[in-house]
Amino acid sequence: MRNDPSFIELRARARAHALLDDGSYRELLDPFEGVMSPWLGAQGIVPQADDGMVVAKGTINGQPAVVIAIEGTFQGGSMGEVSGAKMAAALELAAEDNRNGIPTQAVLCLETGGVRLQEANLGLAAIADIHAAIVDLRRYTPVIGIITGTVGCFGGMSIAAALCSYLIVTREARLGLNGPQVIEQEAGIEEYDSRDRPFIWSMTGGETRYQSGLVDALVGDGVNAVKAAMNEAIAKGVPAQHRSDNYAWYLERLSQFDTRQQADAEQIKQVFASEVKG
Repeated sequence: MRNDPSFIELRARARAHALLDDGSYRELLDPFEGVMSPWLGAQGIVPQADDGMVVAKGTINGQPAVVIAIEGTFQGGSMGEVSGAKMAAALELAAEDNRNGIPTQAVLCLETGGVRLQEANLGLAAIADIHAAIVDLRRYTPVIGIITGTVGCFGGMSIAAALCSYLIVTREARLGLNGPQVIEQEAGIEEYDSRDRPFIWSMTGGETRYQSGLVDALVGDGVNAVKAAMNEAIAKGVPAQHRSDNYAWYLERLSQFDTRQQADAEQIKQVFASEVKG
């Protein structure tokens, strides 16, 4: 019998419940508020009243916290005008709490393919607001990103993940700027076969991202394992230098890569060799 239930198998609301202290969960803009994208129904898409974005206030280890969880089963976890605004506003409120002497922590459960194409610039603008809110909030408290499910984290939200103070992943997770289907469409199947699952995970899977130094913790798929990594990251406090502040080092390494060759997992690790974890 498994002692640590699967975190991946939980829906977004259950993930937020699991990360917050027992009895402290309070949802902001819950489904009964009816806040959802006005663009879904017009396209024949059955809307969900919480727009795939769960925002929960509560405590973590007795301290005020907000957990924001994206529902990967709704529109592939895509970000639209309303769902993006919910996340951005929650982060902005957490930053305001910190400025007012209320040390509020923030955890993001990222399960998203990026912007909703049908909402175009509205979704992109919302993601830009999220980026700005993370950079503002992380001055006061570490912003913890958690990527566990197989939807992964792509598009503009992969930039949001990179802006987090600390990133936690499972082996099942994926992280990349462009999704496999997009790369295959633009570069061809010879360059990137989106149906080759071992290849895809070897390139963008959680283990490769951890070994490349692009994330901070690789954990098993268990609620307790994820919570332990989250608590450890929170305990570290705000890092002396955020990974995104070291952009010049990453740009230099990337500029040295010969793009004429077919990349593989080993080459990815070597690109960021000095960041590889033991």
